[in-house]
Amino acid sequence: MRSFINWLLSSKSRDARQMCGHARKILEEQRDQLNPQAVKAMEDSIRELRSKAITQRDAKLLQSGMAELETCATKWLKPYPYASYRENVEVFLVAIAVAMGIRTFFLQPFKIPTGSMQPTLYGVTADNYIGDPNFKIPGALAGWFSSIFQGASYYHVVAKDDGAFSLVDAQPTRFLFNISQKFRIGKDVYTVWWPPDNFFKHAGLADGMMFQKGQDVIKMRAVSGDHLFVDRLSYNFRRPHRGDIVVFQTVGIRGQGMTDDQHYIKRLVGLPGETVQIGDDRHLVIDGKRLDKTTLHFEKIYDEVNWKDGGYLGHANGRVRPLGMTYFEDSNFQYKIPPNQYLVMGDNTLNSSDSRYWGSFQTTNVIGKSFFVYWPFNSRFGWWGHD
Repeated sequence: MRSFINWLLSSKSRDARQMCGHARKILEEQRDQLNPQAVKAMEDSIRELRSKAITQRDAKLLQSGMAELETCATKWLKPYPYASYRENVEVFLVAIAVAMGIRTFFLQPFKIPTGSMQPTLYGVTADNYIGDPNFKIPGALAGWFSSIFQGASYYHVVAKDDGAFSLVDAQPTRFLFNISQKFRIGKDVYTVWWPPDNFFKHAGLADGMMFQKGQDVIKMRAVSGDHLFVDRLSYNFRRPHRGDIVVFQTVGIRGQGMTDDQHYIKRLVGLPGETVQIGDDRHLVIDGKRLDKTTLHFEKIYDEVNWKDGGYLGHANGRVRPLGMTYFEDSNFQYKIPPNQYLVMGDNTLNSSDSRYWGSFQTTNVIGKSFFVYWPFNSRFGWWGHD
């Protein structure tokens, strides 16, 4: 009790204990390199200072004990070369370990690449203004503000000379971000910094397109896809619910262009053992029960305003729009979900590769649920785990 009171009331006592811990750590690291006399001297000095820190609150007495330990350490311990670098590297490695632990067990960052989850989550969107003389690229300050807070970037490239368009680096080296991409018009090479995914597709460019000197090659506004955190903790304590937006690995899924090392994000619509249909009215039918806009988590999907103004047609089957679906070719098709498997679909099913094409997948593929959109800072910023 006395030890705790001294620690609580005396900052010098706390400093002395911290110094003892630091000295003990270095002693243990060097124990096999020190002679017995040095080890005994250090242990005695550490023990004496710790005893004073536990029983005393006299600042002068504690300061004297700390000075004695420092003198002893200087005499007997071996100095580390580049000590400041060593400490910085140690702090850096600890920070990396903590960050990796958080990413693996708690929150993992994820970027929405496509529009398959609109209007709930947004992928990269772009507006091409080629041929629009009224569109003006904002100034540096306005452009910086728009990029940082809204995720919107502006690109304007004018041909320096006549020539054909061609890519210099079709698949540039990527780290955390796509830093730059290069292309050529005739003999001139151009660099675009911080382009979004599928940049040239959004810009409407293709190999062989001809341009004349002074002609606009790129004139567009691109908005980054939503960046969110994935909650990797909740599903350790409960099973996913229908309507959850889940992130899952594509291991074992055989869809066009899919590999086992990808991650997808979709809405969970079917649970193990359930029978799923898509009616001609574009509503899901689960075990004979029709879902509608009063169903939790499906309000936006079945909102008629979204259908009319945003083009989101509920859950499309082959009869609504022939898309070459493997399953759900019409309202009579019933999909019986096998045990330990889930069925998922994008909210914007006219622009989504999902279970209508490749069926269900193992429950163990799910790694977490959508939790929080942290960027860009715009009207969509919100706690999407509670959409």
